[in-house]
Amino acid sequence: MNDIETRHILVADDQSHVRSALRLLLEQEPNMVVVGEAVDVTGLFKRLERGPVDVLLLDWDLPGLPIRHVLRLLQLERPSLPIIAMSSRPEARQQALQAGVAAFLSKGAPPETVLSLLAQLPQTTT
Repeated sequence: MNDIETRHILVADDQSHVRSALRLLLEQEPNMVVVGEAVDVTGLFKRLERGPVDVLLLDWDLPGLPIRHVLRLLQLERPSLPIIAMSSRPEARQQALQAGVAAFLSKGAPPETVLSLLAQLPQTTT
């Protein structure tokens, strides 16, 4: 990213190893910080209430509510928040993109892909 502003990232995934790996990767970048983690939908919305989030990395299978309902709520409450859906299931890609997420990330993607995808998103603060 050419922008010097810090990008605040929220990671919502019920798998601790996924959250830990993303935090480790992202916090090595000078202008990215993981501002929170959520293990379910309730935790996701509680964390969104607490402060700025520029990007949401969202597990397509996050426990709590059907994912399409979660996306509708997010679009109502945070319409400018870029959402990157994540899944290890290839068939989720088409579903996620049709549902209106900004991008899709395979959980098996290499670190360079994660960083490249984040760099392509516009800088916003919600």
